[in-house]
Amino acid sequence: MRVSSPKVNLIIFIDGDNMQKETLLTIDVSHGTTHDGPGMRTTVFVKGCPLHCLWCQNPESIGIKNEVWWSQPDCIGCESCMKACPNSAIFGDERGIHVDRTKCAVCGTCADTCPSSAMSRQGEEYTMDKLMREVLKDRLYYKQFGGGVTCSGGEPLLQYEFVSEFFMNLQAEGISTALDTCGCAPQKNLEAILPYTNYILYDMKIFDSDKHKEFTGAENKLILENLLYAAEYVRRADHPMEIWIRTPLIPGATAYEENIAGIGEFIRDNILDVVTRWEMCAFNGVCTAKYDKLDMKWAYDGQGAMAKSEIEPLKQTALKYVSEEKLLVTGMVREDA
Repeated sequence: MRVSSPKVNLIIFIDGDNMQKETLLTIDVSHGTTHDGPGMRTTVFVKGCPLHCLWCQNPESIGIKNEVWWSQPDCIGCESCMKACPNSAIFGDERGIHVDRTKCAVCGTCADTCPSSAMSRQGEEYTMDKLMREVLKDRLYYKQFGGGVTCSGGEPLLQYEFVSEFFMNLQAEGISTALDTCGCAPQKNLEAILPYTNYILYDMKIFDSDKHKEFTGAENKLILENLLYAAEYVRRADHPMEIWIRTPLIPGATAYEENIAGIGEFIRDNILDVVTRWEMCAFNGVCTAKYDKLDMKWAYDGQGAMAKSEIEPLKQTALKYVSEEKLLVTGMVREDA
């Protein structure tokens, strides 16, 4: 099924051009990661995402502004946060502390006042110098284990000007870079980053555009268009580049054979020559606590890990389109009863 670049009729929910370019808004800088590209890496998780996937593992990364969350296990019940809040946005009941997000100004007073750090800010701004100093702490590990730095999210393409300069600086230091993206952003954002990118970790979640919109909030036409553009860029690149496709296996949403076949056919017919890995990531429910901390309901709360017998047919379907050397299944999988 050879396809041409589709026409875009997608609304971008967050405009990256409206974001600050002098700093990068992040939720975490994680050292010693091994699943966001080759080798041992430092992963910079940026804040802000144009998609709203029902299974999102990092709900704190979706919003483009700082947020406050409350951790029940750390709370000592002193109510300092309630007394300190200037907007009366914090209240308590028999279930614990809650934040009225419509009143919260994210001033951070509650987090500053909380003696047990049960209240905390989600979102930290890094200048270029500060972020470079942070990731260069791991330079020895990059060299020894063949790793580097990954920008993940949220969606790095929404803060593309900072990420582009960041990657340029890293490559000037001889450090490998990886872009972990959902591809849902204007092409110019991707175009700015690719010259300084070694690995593109690209999400292909749901091939059917209507179903994609149902589960993520957006159609996938722009996403497919950007993937075709990235593949063509890799073919012409004057520096080492690879594309890794990533498909989350989500029960009831992505983990069905028709979807895997659609993605596999697209890969085979359009980008197989530049794709070195297709990673199918098995569902896990370990993020439930994050939703609780943000007073959010998670659509997959209570959903258990997938069984081997559920994943094997999906793997066999994928192998019709890519070689066994390129296919990788990751994540927590339970044994069949």
